[in-house]
Amino acid sequence: MTSPNSSPSASASTSASASASASSSASDGPAQDSPFRHESTDRDEAPQYVLPLVVRIEKSAPPARTEALETAARAVLLLLSDERALDEGPWAEAVRDWQDARIRKVVRRARGAEWRRAEALPGITVDGGATEVRVYPPVPLDGWPKDLARLQVSGTDLDDPEPPPAPDPAQPVLWLSPDLDMSAGKAMAQAGHGAQLAWWELSDEQREQWRAAGFPLAVRTAVPDRWRELTTSGLPVVRDAGFTEIAPGSCTVVADHPALRT
Repeated sequence: MTSPNSSPSASASTSASASASASSSASDGPAQDSPFRHESTDRDEAPQYVLPLVVRIEKSAPPARTEALETAARAVLLLLSDERALDEGPWAEAVRDWQDARIRKVVRRARGAEWRRAEALPGITVDGGATEVRVYPPVPLDGWPKDLARLQVSGTDLDDPEPPPAPDPAQPVLWLSPDLDMSAGKAMAQAGHGAQLAWWELSDEQREQWRAAGFPLAVRTAVPDRWRELTTSGLPVVRDAGFTEIAPGSCTVVADHPALRT
């Protein structure tokens, strides 16, 4: 369930961020305009923007890690497909500027009054069940709204009370690398990268089908043998730019959407 809001005001301090380039040899997506396809230094010289995400983490009831990752990935997709982010919508210019530079996402946490202030800023709140994530239109790297700039994600460690079930093979799966130890915030940003890369590889018809279904997806960690297969399968692969936590060029996510399987 989503709830858009477009009035101003929110809360944030240190952050878990991710910036990625991505590569893909998937052949059935027409999106030659994908920002992930172009590894040009011009993108580093362009003004840099970031996509903010805020996860609600109350002390008494923190969300499960996997659900938080999946909700963050859906939040990115909802932002990309929102009419305000398309054509001449009020967020469209910011989204275009963001995609012309490095594709950065920063995940921060909020609770109580911080969360209420965060919900007052223009954005989209995504309800994942026991998890709430709010995504905002991109902002300049050094131009965060002050309430968001105060929020933190460092020190947050989310766990799954039980191992997540095997994913439905008919649904998209964002496979995480088994070789990397990422914080919850970093992993949420990487899952968002994977969802975005899959979105760019799909045709307009495939995107609409996914959107109409409510963007079903799963996030799971691949076993090592499966990971090696996935990274050479032709599916979209996210390679991290190395700004935080992990080495540049690390393969973090493979976007396994049924429409992209060869």
